[in-house]
Amino acid sequence: QVQLVESGGGSVQAGGSLRLSCVASVNTYSGYCMGWFRQAPGKEREGVAGIYRGGISRSYHSSVKGRFAISQDSAKNTLYLQMNSTKSEDSAMYYCAAKPCTLGTISYRQDEYPYWGQGTQVTVSS
Repeated sequence: QVQLVESGGGSVQAGGSLRLSCVASVNTYSGYCMGWFRQAPGKEREGVAGIYRGGISRSYHSSVKGRFAISQDSAKNTLYLQMNSTKSEDSAMYYCAAKPCTLGTISYRQDEYPYWGQGTQVTVSS
């Protein structure tokens, strides 16, 4: 069982930055693919970024590529999402998720992720 706790959400003006964190109850550096997902009101949850083994594999949704960066700190069992050049459309509840993973194939299929955090709210004002 993997427990995930997100933090770092809040309000930011468009163009500003935020760093989200997700602390895992186990070491997820190896053996797990980690992902950040988000859900805005009235919209389906979507994958934002994924990572495997500290960056051997990384993936980004086209809408955040070049602005967001996903990273891991294995010593702290922590996943990060650095959000730069934020836009109003980035406003959403952000969730981290984990799935057992050995090949490093990052997927945004949510049914593949058995472990989810409770979410942290990000609001970007223009």
